[in-house]
Order: sequence, then structure tokens, then C-alpha cells
Amino acid sequence: MISAQFDDRIFFKDLMNVAGYSEGFLEGIQKGKPKFLKNIAKDSIQIFKDFVDQNARVDQQMYHHIYEWYQTGNPNARLFDIEYAVTETGISFNGTFSQSSSMANGSTVPFYNKAEVMEKGIPVTIRPIKAKVLNFQIDNEDIFTSGPITIDNPGGTHVMGSFQHIFDLFFNQHFTQSVLLLTGIKTYLENASTYKTNLSSAKTGGKAKGIEVGYNWIVKAGDLSV
Repeated sequence: MISAQFDDRIFFKDLMNVAGYSEGFLEGIQKGKPKFLKNIAKDSIQIFKDFVDQNARVDQQMYHHIYEWYQTGNPNARLFDIEYAVTETGISFNGTFSQSSSMANGSTVPFYNKAEVMEKGIPVTIRPIKAKVLNFQIDNEDIFTSGPITIDNPGGTHVMGSFQHIFDLFFNQHFTQSVLLLTGIKTYLENASTYKTNLSSAKTGGKAKGIEVGYNWIVKAGDLSV
């Protein structure tokens, strides 16, 4: 009698290791996701700031309020910044304004809330402090008054909401092209060749190997944006 025996223990061990490798790969991606998103966030903020500077130099009247006086488009004179937070659902970005330290021509004190006041169109009331009379110009004509003056929209209608507009424009429309596409991240994520390359080691490495490969793969994607 001729007989043969197939020991399936090795087969199923290899099969379970391969399955564990796949599970570990996904787990590794989740572990590396915060670092991946953090790198993207930092790079996105820098690209956004450069984007605003470029637009401000082209249209100074619209964006002068988010820079120190007479320095519109100068990276060193920005009165805005972007904060980010990495959450389970992705990245959130929030714009903030800083205080101005420069003075406009004819002024003796800085317009401290210049960026926020003009962006939101907050009315400003000016009162004489040391002098009894206020002196200012409107259409090259000297105006003198002893009472307070209220400026309903200190930045003008073309300025109000302009930072919010360019913020929304960048993060809602330009983000994919400016960050994910130009840095190569989008193409990288669409081709998980690393998973296939390391599949041969799945039989011995199992889940632990999958976690390692998945983590390194997603972190490398974030490094592309740095």
C-alpha cells in the first residue's frame, strides 16, 4: 500500500502569519498616523503662509491689515499665525492674530488689534487723550474736532473678511493640489508597494512585521512633506 501524509500545521501556521501581517500592517498605519498628520500640518501651514504673502504683495489693499504697517507681504511682518490639532478624524487648522507693534504715519501709538479689528470690521472710537482737539485728514482736508470720532469700518469693506476668504480658499480648495499633490504624498499613498515588497517575510514575521512595515510606510509619507 502506498500512502502519503500531509502535515497541515506548517501550512496553517504560515497562513495565520500572513493574515497577522496584513492585520499588523493596518495597525502600524494607525500607530504612525499621528506623526504622518503632524508633518503634513506643519508643511501645510508654511505653504499657506507663503501663499498669503504672495497674494498680499499682489493686492496690498486687501491684505495690508494682517501685516505691520507698510510691510504688506513681508514674512517677518505677519500679524497672523495658524495653529493645528491632530485628532482621530484628521487635522484641524485655526487662524490667529497677533498684536501690532508698529505705528502708522501720524500716530504715536500702535494700533494693537489692527489685524482682528479690520478683519472683522469692528467699529473703532477715537477720543482725544492729551490734546483737547483731534486732528486728522479726510481726502487731503484737515479736520479738527473736540469730540470722539467713530470709524464704522476701519479697514474698509474690501479688507473685512479677506483673511477668512483666503484661509477657506487654501484649505478647502488648494490643499490637495498644494500639499498632497505637489509633495508627492497623494501618489505615494495610492501605491502601497511596501506592503507587497515585505510580504515574503510575513510567514516568519507575522503581525509584528506587519506593524513595523505599516508604521514605517505611513511615517515616510509624512516625511515627504517636510
